[in-house]
Amino acid sequence: MPEKAKISIIGLGPGGAGNLSRAAWEQLQGCEKVYVLDRLHPAVAELPQGLEVEILPSVTAEQAGDENQNTVLAARLVAIAAEQGRVCIALPGMGAGSGLGGAIHQAALAAGMSMAVFPAVDGLAFALAALDLDLSAGLALAEAGTLSALEAPNFSPTQAAIISGIQDHSLATELKLTLMANYPDEWPVKFVHEPGLPSQGIEDCLLWQIDRSVRVGVGSLLYLPPLAPGSSLEDFQQVIARLRGPDGCPWDREQTHLSLRPYLLEEAYEVLEALDQEDTAHLQEELGDLLLQILLHAQIGAEDQEFKMSDVLRGISQKLIRRHPHVFASLEVDGVDGVIQNWEKIKAAERKMNGGNQKGMLDGIPSAMPALTQAQQIQQRAKRVGFDWDEFEPVVAKLREEIGELLEAQTEAERVAEAGDLLFAAVNVIRWLDLDPEMALRDTNSRFRKRFAYIEAKAREQGKSLQELGFAAMDAYWEEAKRLFAAGGEDGQA
Repeated sequence: MPEKAKISIIGLGPGGAGNLSRAAWEQLQGCEKVYVLDRLHPAVAELPQGLEVEILPSVTAEQAGDENQNTVLAARLVAIAAEQGRVCIALPGMGAGSGLGGAIHQAALAAGMSMAVFPAVDGLAFALAALDLDLSAGLALAEAGTLSALEAPNFSPTQAAIISGIQDHSLATELKLTLMANYPDEWPVKFVHEPGLPSQGIEDCLLWQIDRSVRVGVGSLLYLPPLAPGSSLEDFQQVIARLRGPDGCPWDREQTHLSLRPYLLEEAYEVLEALDQEDTAHLQEELGDLLLQILLHAQIGAEDQEFKMSDVLRGISQKLIRRHPHVFASLEVDGVDGVIQNWEKIKAAERKMNGGNQKGMLDGIPSAMPALTQAQQIQQRAKRVGFDWDEFEPVVAKLREEIGELLEAQTEAERVAEAGDLLFAAVNVIRWLDLDPEMALRDTNSRFRKRFAYIEAKAREQGKSLQELGFAAMDAYWEEAKRLFAAGGEDGQA
C-alpha cells in the first residue's frame, strides 16, 4: 500500500454544484477521477471540466451475502485506494452522513488509511428553513434505510423528527410500517421534496399515505410532528421522578421496594382479569397501572444508586437477544421444542458463568408464585430433562391413586400432605391436556361467582336471606343459572 493512501469523501449536497463548499471544489479540481453513485444527481453535470466520473459498481443482496451491501462496497473502495494511493468519492447530501459514508469511514480506519470529508450544504438545512424549524428545538434525525429495518422507531414519539434518504416508494412503504408501531395511521406528516432545488416543495399527507406520494425521490425528507406529551416512556419517567421529587407526592416519596410489593401483585392480577374479560380498553388501563409499579421500582433503584431504568432495559434486551440465537444469530432450531431445549442450555451456561452452577433447574421458580402455576412450572421444567411419563394413562391413574390416599389418610398432617399430592396430580393431568390450571380455576371461580350472584338476586326478590332460602332452593336456582348462562353463551360449560 502506498505510504499516504487516502480516501476523500465529497458531499454533493441536495442540488447543483453551488451547494459544494470551496474546499470540496478545490479537492475535486485536484483529482483525476471521482466515483459517484449515479449520474442523475444535479451536481454531477456541473463538476470541474476534465474530471473523469465513474459510477460506483452496485452490490446486490445476493453478492453481499451475510454482509451489509455498503460494507462490501466500502471494502472495494478501500482496496482501490490501497492500489492507487488515493480515491475521491462524491456522495449525495453531506457525504459522510450516509450509510455508505459511514461504512467507508469504518473500512478506512480498519485499513489504517487517512480519510478526509468535505461536506456540502445538506438538504436538511433547506428542509428546516422550509418548515420553519430549529435544530435547537430537539429534533430527532433518522435515515430511512436504517429506520425501515427496525420493528419500531428508535426515537421518542413526543420528539419531532425528520427522516432523510427516502429513495423510492418501496422504501417509503417499509418506513411507514415501522413508524405505525408508535404513531397513529392518520397522523399528519409533511414531505419536503427536492430541497435546495428550484422545484423544492412541501406536501401534506397522512402517515399511511406516504408511499402514495408521486414526488417521492432520493432527496425527499419526511417531517413527523411530535405526539402529545406523555406518549413516551421518557415522559412517563419524568412524571414518576416528579412524584418522587422533593416537592412531589408525600405517599409516593415514602414508598420503598418492600412497601410496593402488594401493589405490584395486585396490578398483575388486574391485568390478568382484563385478559380474562377480553376487554382491551380495560387491558390498556391495567397495563399502564402495572407499568407504573415497574417505573416506581426503577426510580427508587436510581435514587438509591442501585440501578437505572437504562440498566433494566439493557439487561432484558441483552438477555432476550442472547437467548434467541435462532432469531438474532444463525442458529437453526427444530420448532418450539428445539427453542425450549436451547433456552435451557443457554440458561445453564449463564448460571455457570455467574458462579451459580450449583443451582438446580427448579431454583428459578418464584416461591411467591400462585401454587397452581408453581406446580405447573415445576412439572414443565422436569419434563424438559425427560422426567415425565410417556403416556397419558399413568398420569390419570396417579390422580385416582391420590384420591384414594387422601380418603385413607388418618391424621391431619397426612391429610394435608395427601391433599397437596392430589392437587399436584390434578395439575399434571391438566398440563398433559395442554391447559393452564391457573386459568382453568380462575374461569371456574368466575362462573361460580356469577351463578352465586344469581342465587343472591333470587333471594332478594323474595325478601329472604340465603339462610332462609335453604340449600334445596339455592341448588335449584344454581341449576337454573347454569342453564340460563349457558344458553346466553356467558357461562362456558354448563
